[in-house]
Amino acid sequence: MSAALQVMAFSLALLSALFLLLATCTDCWMVNADDSLEVSHKCRGLWRECVTNMQDGVRTCDQYDSILADHPVKIVVTRTLLITADLLAGLALLTLLLGLDCTKFLMEDPRAKLKLCYGAGVTLGFGSILGLVGSVWYAVDVYMERAMLVSHNIFLGVHYDFGWSCWLGMAGSTGCFMASILLTCCLY
Repeated sequence: MSAALQVMAFSLALLSALFLLLATCTDCWMVNADDSLEVSHKCRGLWRECVTNMQDGVRTCDQYDSILADHPVKIVVTRTLLITADLLAGLALLTLLLGLDCTKFLMEDPRAKLKLCYGAGVTLGFGSILGLVGSVWYAVDVYMERAMLVSHNIFLGVHYDFGWSCWLGMAGSTGCFMASILLTCCLY
C-alpha cells in the first residue's frame, strides 16, 4: 500500500510540476476576450506579449525590455512566486525519487526513506502554496483591472480574460498540493 501511494504521489507531483513549469514559461496568462470579430488573438505572459493573426496564423512576439526593468507588480510577483514554486517542486521530486521504496538508495534504512518522502511532501506543499498564490494573484489583478475599467465606463477596444497559462499554473499548484497531502498525511 505504501509503495502504491508513493508512486501515485510521485506521478501526480511530476505531472503537476510540469504544469507549473509550462505555466511559468508560456505566454498566455491573459488573452483578449472581445465579443466582436477579431482579426488577431493577443496573449500577454510573464516574459512577453504575443499577437497571432487569425487569417494567416503568423505569430509575432515582443519580449519585455529586461527582467530587471520596471514592470507591473503582478508580473514581478507572479514571476518570483512561480519560479520559486518550480524550484521547490523540482527539489521535492528529487527528494521523493530518493525516498521511494522502489529505489535502491538507503535500502537498509526504511525509516530514512520515509523521512525523505515526508520532507518531499512538505517541500511540495510550500511550492504549491507559492504557485497558487502567484497564479491567483495574477488572475485577481486581471479581474480587478477589468472591473475598474468597466466601473469607470472606459473601453479601450480590447479587454483581457484569464489565459490557459494561468489555469495551468492553478492546476499544477493544486496537483502539487494534492501530492503533498498524499505524502504527508496518507503515507504515515
